[in-house]
Amino acid sequence: MAQTLFDKVWNKHVLTGKEGEPQLLYIDLHLIHEVTSPQAFEGLRLQKRQLRRPDLTFATLDHNVPTIDIFNIRDEIANKQITTLQKNAKDFGVHIFDMGSDEQGIVHMVGPETGLTQPGKTIVCGDSHTATHGAFGAIAFGIGTSEVEHVFATQTLWQTKPKNLKIEVSGKLQPGVYAKDIILHLINQHGVDFGTGYALEFTGETIQSLSMEGRMTICNMAIEGGAKYGIIQPDETTFEYIKGRPYAQNFNQSIGEWQKLYSDEDAHFDKVITLDVTNLEPQVTWGTNPEMGVNFSSPFPEIQNINDERAYNYMGLKPGQKAEDIDLGYVFLGSCTNARLSDLIEASHIVKGKKVHPKITAIVVPGSRTVKKEAESLGLDKVFKEAGFEWREPGCSMCLGMNPDQVPEGVHCASTSNRNFEGRQGKGARTHLVSPAMSAAAAINGKFVDVRKVVV
Repeated sequence: MAQTLFDKVWNKHVLTGKEGEPQLLYIDLHLIHEVTSPQAFEGLRLQKRQLRRPDLTFATLDHNVPTIDIFNIRDEIANKQITTLQKNAKDFGVHIFDMGSDEQGIVHMVGPETGLTQPGKTIVCGDSHTATHGAFGAIAFGIGTSEVEHVFATQTLWQTKPKNLKIEVSGKLQPGVYAKDIILHLINQHGVDFGTGYALEFTGETIQSLSMEGRMTICNMAIEGGAKYGIIQPDETTFEYIKGRPYAQNFNQSIGEWQKLYSDEDAHFDKVITLDVTNLEPQVTWGTNPEMGVNFSSPFPEIQNINDERAYNYMGLKPGQKAEDIDLGYVFLGSCTNARLSDLIEASHIVKGKKVHPKITAIVVPGSRTVKKEAESLGLDKVFKEAGFEWREPGCSMCLGMNPDQVPEGVHCASTSNRNFEGRQGKGARTHLVSPAMSAAAAINGKFVDVRKVVV
């Protein structure tokens, strides 16, 4: 019987349970960080249970870590969460990518960079953006703290299989338009709940032409479309990315199986969405969820409901204005969506030899220690610093404001992150989601500009 890519990976991991009902899945890789793991570890202690598979559990520190002086953690709660994870990792035999270590970084970047993330795996983490790892042909999803404890104790998880939604993307992207624009446009067109109850398989010639970094950006934001899972067929681009990474010693033995991971031609999808990106413009969000966005050249929409009205009031904007009218004060280049090496390279091309606008505070936060070191070996840190950007240590940083990096109240921020919710980047912060190139151009110009006219 014909199967989708998602079906093939799912069915291989079912231990018991009927389709249509909750099924018990085996979990191949459990990634953890300091925010959602403390209670789960404490649950093991209270029950006097051991960690089932410490060898399949990997920890990193990312949400709370400072990006200036990383060992000077002034917030008591943040410090407690960090030291608790360090102790739990030691007590339960978990490998931790610790503060300042070569592998430390945002959890969704550490997995791929170390080679832990591989095609055909089931991967979980107590973080909704775990869908990122689906770019490798894995089933990857975020879980709650009680589920984290369940995986700790059993290396399994009860889940109900979702329906399949195929998103076929065709056409060649214009210079200055990127993977971030594809996913923002999809969410703008179809809403923040179009993927609810589905696993999203991104396919088509445009997806196949993307780098692994671009594919990760798209799967990362599948959750913003209401989906728990995003997945992309692994191919030569995938295999080339994985080859030679520290935890991919099984490469030669596994590649044959990985090559079988694709949706059969006559596989059934419950729903299909098509998108031609030939004329796609750079995207900018104006409101307080990722659905509230526009093409760069389009005016902000009329108020349709109370949610629109509240968003306009919070953001200090009005219908009919355009992206170039936004009074920007901050630029944030970072997060698990867009803080990879290719993102920083793209942004550096735009800022090289120029200066950050006097009214803009601009920071660059590499998503991991690996990216930071690679970027510095290319001299990107000097490019950004000479332009007037702050060059920071790796971490989640200003994406979610659980650390010292926050946007001041009432200030508009051009951000490469994934969420523009009220207060996401700090109390009263006003977030506008864009690509790294758009954020870099905004830093130089002091406002949003059409980056297609900048990138040549």
